[in-house]
Amino acid sequence: LFKEFSSTSSTTAVGTVTSRVARNGNAVVEKDLLNHEDLAGDRGMVDDIFDETYQEKEGPKPPLRYVWRNIILMSLLHLGALFALTLIPSAKIQTLAWAVLCFLVSALGITAGSHRLWSHRSYKATLPLRIFLTIANSMAFQNDIYEWVRDHRVHHKFSETDADPHNAMRGFFFSHIGWLLVRKHPDVIEKGQKLDLSDIKADKVVMFQRRYYKPSVVLLCFTLPAVVPWYFWDESIVISFFIPAILRYTLGLNATWLVNSAAHMFGNRPYDQNINPRENPLVSLGALGEGFHNYHHTFPYDYSTSEFGWRFNFTTAFIDLMCLLGLASDRKKVSKEVILARKMRTGDGSHKSG
Repeated sequence: LFKEFSSTSSTTAVGTVTSRVARNGNAVVEKDLLNHEDLAGDRGMVDDIFDETYQEKEGPKPPLRYVWRNIILMSLLHLGALFALTLIPSAKIQTLAWAVLCFLVSALGITAGSHRLWSHRSYKATLPLRIFLTIANSMAFQNDIYEWVRDHRVHHKFSETDADPHNAMRGFFFSHIGWLLVRKHPDVIEKGQKLDLSDIKADKVVMFQRRYYKPSVVLLCFTLPAVVPWYFWDESIVISFFIPAILRYTLGLNATWLVNSAAHMFGNRPYDQNINPRENPLVSLGALGEGFHNYHHTFPYDYSTSEFGWRFNFTTAFIDLMCLLGLASDRKKVSKEVILARKMRTGDGSHKSG
């Protein structure tokens, strides 16, 4: 079943609304103030709603502190991925199919798992599904679920400010990969420590993964993808390691990072022209539906992160299938009336041309 958010007295998704002009850095933007108690009711959290009261500290920015270990490892990883591309013509078709399967499974660990389920609580999952998504999340190797959720909620709550881990106002490179190569801005750490993550701490599956994260990554991100082709259909161990493990992992990382970079810079803004995130169908193709980003930042509690259902949205189809199988429930969805009203009030008008 779907739970639709609607309101007879306003044009936003839930509850009571007022309008206020807020300052985000030097930009003056109109923000909607939702009745947070109404919005939190079904999800048990509001820490993914933009906080317009945040003010960046005046004065010079703290100096960049490079994390050389990450710089070296990321450089080696991408060099390995480039080498893997040269091996594709020599790979068996089963190996390429296995690499695609590993990509899809690991991506779902991020999109359906740490993002839509745990960060935004936009639907509910049974224990078997949560275990599967946790395994898939370790295969993706993008920090454990607890840390991923903390950083993502901070990103939504303080989007495009110093407290945003991958603040797109600092440029494409920073929001794509640079944020992982330097120490976090002090505001990111400070605000992250103040979030209410009690719901994540209460999930025993998540905390089990956090406890055993490193060995789970070695096993699920690198060992399993490499061993299967070598063992089952006698693929070269070099090809088995570099294509299903290294290349697949690198592509998964960049697909996720493009949501932070390209989807914050390139595309239209039919729902809210006062925020940076954009609608980017190409990013959605690579990130299994996460590129409808203007919609997602406008309505972060919608399980589909889009109003268009399965269009360029493999993750939504997966969650719907899980509901059909009885493994998921309580999908949160914004009503069409609310979406249209929001387009008319704060959108850039691009919805009129399709």
